Amino acid sequence: MEEYGKILVFVMPIFLILIIIEKIYGHYKGEDTAPNMDSVSSVSSGMVNSLKDVLGLSITLVSYDWIVSKIALFDLEATFFTYLIGFIAIDFYGYWSHRLSHQINFLWNKHAIHHSSEEFNLACALRQPVSSFVNLFTFLLIPAALLGVPSKVIAITLPIHLFLQFWYHTKHIKKIGFLENILVSPSHHRVHHAINPEYMDKNHSQIFIIWDKLFGTFQAELETVPPVFGITRPARTWNPIRINFQHLWLLITDAWRAENWKDKFTIWFKPTGWRPENFEEKYPVTKITDVYNFEKYGVQHSKKLMYWSLFQAIITLLLISYMYNSIAIIGLPNVFIYGAFIFLTVYSYTELMDTRKISVFWESIRFAFGIGLIFYFGDWFGMNQFFPFASYVIVSYLVLSLIVTIYFVNSNFEKETMIVAQS
Repeated sequence: MEEYGKILVFVMPIFLILIIIEKIYGHYKGEDTAPNMDSVSSVSSGMVNSLKDVLGLSITLVSYDWIVSKIALFDLEATFFTYLIGFIAIDFYGYWSHRLSHQINFLWNKHAIHHSSEEFNLACALRQPVSSFVNLFTFLLIPAALLGVPSKVIAITLPIHLFLQFWYHTKHIKKIGFLENILVSPSHHRVHHAINPEYMDKNHSQIFIIWDKLFGTFQAELETVPPVFGITRPARTWNPIRINFQHLWLLITDAWRAENWKDKFTIWFKPTGWRPENFEEKYPVTKITDVYNFEKYGVQHSKKLMYWSLFQAIITLLLISYMYNSIAIIGLPNVFIYGAFIFLTVYSYTELMDTRKISVFWESIRFAFGIGLIFYFGDWFGMNQFFPFASYVIVSYLVLSLIVTIYFVNSNFEKETMIVAQS
């Protein structure tokens, strides 16, 4: 927990700087691919996902350690060659777990968040799941286990493999020459994120594009077919926690409504998007049928709300950075209480971004929770030893946040300063 938190404290500023550079470059080139509200939602998703991982809010049904102990044919040392084998094995594992997440109804729920942005930029790479509480795919690491790759090699290589998937989420890099034949490129991944019929469910590879070419899921980006991004059942919200459970809720309600017991069971394992017969007519859901003619979500919004949302994301990043850097000071179980506050914070301000009046309720709960924590602990999780007035700053922030939320709701989210999100 503590080690991973410190890694994220180092990595998060790098990602943030690259996102800002992409934003500035897009503005300079007259092709801004990172609308502010979309980016705030993406960064917020990244924060709650990292929080879930740091707190260990997921379980592995069968551990890699156990598999190695049972089937390893060799006893490899942690050498460069072993790390290379482990990296390739993880990439194979990544391809198949990724592909299955696209093809099986209940697995799509944990992956839909990553595709939910209707833009394609570095920030959307941070849209990762909080709904994946169980790891079902450890068995895909059997090739590494057979060779005896140590578990510590896998543990170190997994986050590196994940971080290396960040760079290719951009529209500004077109082609990368001969490396297109070896590595997953931005062009390949634009195809993967597109909802054009020509591109659906293609290019599942994560680092080496060879897996798609080997297993028949490769598709090159076509000059005549510009990619359109998002999901065919659009999320229609900036709230990453809502997005994480939208598909699951649809599966639950469809299974409940299904009259055929077979449908109640098989709906979970059918191809992604499958619903019982006539459900599209009886219980319609919003679906994009013409990828070149639909209105993106939130393209117009109050400029004041946009700036406030940016402010909230920055403050939350600072709060979560303190948590990751001070896990030993905060201690157990208090770190889980801190985590709950961050989850509530993200939920509250993204509800406000969606212009939902219920955001006042969530912000009031957060205010009471935050003030209660300071009264109970005497300060903000030990922050006073680094900054003597920390508690007063946190209280002032909570008061300001509640007042501003009430202001936006009472003003009915005035749009006299309407702007286009891409600007």
